[in-house]
Amino acid sequence: MKKSLGAGTLAMPTPVWLVGAYDAEGKANAMTAAWGGICCSKPPCLAVSLRAATYTHGCIMARKAFTVNVPSAEQADLADAFGLVSGRDTDKFAATGLTPVRGGTVDAPYVGEFPLVVECRVLFVHELGLHTQFVGEIVDVLAEESVLNEAGKAVMEKVRPVLYDPSGRMYHATGPVIGPGFSIGRKLVGK
Repeated sequence: MKKSLGAGTLAMPTPVWLVGAYDAEGKANAMTAAWGGICCSKPPCLAVSLRAATYTHGCIMARKAFTVNVPSAEQADLADAFGLVSGRDTDKFAATGLTPVRGGTVDAPYVGEFPLVVECRVLFVHELGLHTQFVGEIVDVLAEESVLNEAGKAVMEKVRPVLYDPSGRMYHATGPVIGPGFSIGRKLVGK
């Protein structure tokens, strides 16, 4: 029998992303965010939800663009550091030694050392309560060649994205492949 845990943000897992944006003076900023995911396939879009109190929120509102930077498991400490201080007071790129790179298709910076970057143009802004959801149209995806397969596609086992457990407030790495999508359940439904 299941026990009620009450209403809460306990969907598991959530991504660990650094959301990048420029401030009004053009300084590169980014913050760690876990409330996000793909939200549309045509046009390709993702959504991130940020509190209005964050510095990055104001940067995105002003520039109407952001990047989503996917760290590898080996970079979890760097990703965590970007969530510990505000860009109002700290140059997080200087503090961590990471490199801000000007986006190629949007007015937002990305993290040069992270293996996967998604460049987004803001399509919609939804006020949801404590958080604002930014729906961004994906205008480009950048990947290190080391995380691509022979067909030129990003491979999760090579990216090794960081996952967040909101219940235990812990970071996790991805595990081994368990089977191909839209396939392993076919025998159960006669397809």
